[in-house]
Amino acid sequence: MACNSYLKERMPDAKALVEELGKSFEYVSVLGSYNRTKQITSGSRNTSVEETENECGFVVRMFDGEHYSEYSANDIRGLSVQTILEAIELPELNQEFVDVKPLKEEEMVKSFVREDAHPLGNEDVLSRLEAIRSFCEKYDERIINVNAGYTKREVSKIFVSQKKCLDQYYTWINARLMIVSREGESIKRAYKTQNEADSLQALEELDEIKESTSKLAIDMLQATAIEPGEYEIITDPTITGLIAHEAFGHGVEMDMFVKHRAKSVNYIGKKVASELIDMHDGAAAALSAASYFFDDDGVLASDTTIIKNGILQTGISDALSALQLGTEPTGNGRRESYKRKSYTRMTNTFFMPGDSKVSDMIHSIKHGYYLCDTDNGMEDPKNWQIQCTAAYGLEIRDGEFTGKIVAPVVISGFVLDLLNSVSMVSDEFKVIGSGMCGKGHKEWVYVSDGGPYLKARAKLG
Repeated sequence: MACNSYLKERMPDAKALVEELGKSFEYVSVLGSYNRTKQITSGSRNTSVEETENECGFVVRMFDGEHYSEYSANDIRGLSVQTILEAIELPELNQEFVDVKPLKEEEMVKSFVREDAHPLGNEDVLSRLEAIRSFCEKYDERIINVNAGYTKREVSKIFVSQKKCLDQYYTWINARLMIVSREGESIKRAYKTQNEADSLQALEELDEIKESTSKLAIDMLQATAIEPGEYEIITDPTITGLIAHEAFGHGVEMDMFVKHRAKSVNYIGKKVASELIDMHDGAAAALSAASYFFDDDGVLASDTTIIKNGILQTGISDALSALQLGTEPTGNGRRESYKRKSYTRMTNTFFMPGDSKVSDMIHSIKHGYYLCDTDNGMEDPKNWQIQCTAAYGLEIRDGEFTGKIVAPVVISGFVLDLLNSVSMVSDEFKVIGSGMCGKGHKEWVYVSDGGPYLKARAKLG
């Protein structure tokens, strides 16, 4: 399957609009977006199949030699240049504008496609989900609710400027399992996801973890609160990814450099982590939820090395932030929708694997916790404080699991202290793409993160 037919039909209209506006503006581009989502759910209390068109619209970006302006519309067919000009006419403002130049682009005409490797019909998907749900419901009488779900996201985009004509189509699949258990007044849950570019693979992987997730839901009933303190920790790939996302994800979004809101701008070329730490971000850095072919500025996807051997190398950027900073854009310009502006946003953000075995990492712990399953996180890119929550932790004493489970567990502290304490990095590695990230309290986009298992020291509470 290629780019959505509606967008392809609008390609001539986009080219004509760029040509006409190009008579008055130094730079003109048109971005068209069409996104569709299918959600299938088998739950203890409800079953549903929903298909939704999430977005269909266009953004026109123009540069008049002094200012960048944008105009968004549901459709560009029949859209007059005069309508656009009247809408973007600027009033007299008593403020100085940032001195910028027109975006530089190379000639490029390309089409990109990444399809579902093994697409499944709705009935097949629902049948597989119902079988998983049924198994979990029968696992233990203390399991009171099970929800097995499948989401397939399809994204089509076109980008037309004076020099570029691009289109892309790609899909991503998220399969998920949530199990709620109850014993007396205690109610707990276990939540797992499997994420792939292949529907069959995602559902087969979900089926493989149905028993372990059911067991976790029961084990969580015995969880107690952790005694606050500083401990040795091992983070699973979900927690490792959360640390990457919060520590040097938002903190190196270079539109924050422009606004003087990121401490990391002063640490480029300096040591910020253990020499065992390498960190990457990029839509081309991994195959996951944020793996597109070009961003919403028409910049091709890339793989950016953020940290190398513990040294901070660079940040990530959208096209306009890079223009103001005099750097090359990294393909991280992303919009929540065609109705919103483009910001610098993370894509696939992760630490690279090392050479340690997870078993050796566990055996090296005198007293600490093995932390699992990301819950939520917060960061302060201006002061480098971090807070990451794990759904649960397993106690380790003298290199062995004690059987004690604590939940939830909050990691907090100073980013550099945490990353410099990393003493072992596993050779096992995974990037997980199941969620969305906001910039502040809004501007939601799909992201992924992950990495290896890390051994470190951290404050837990």
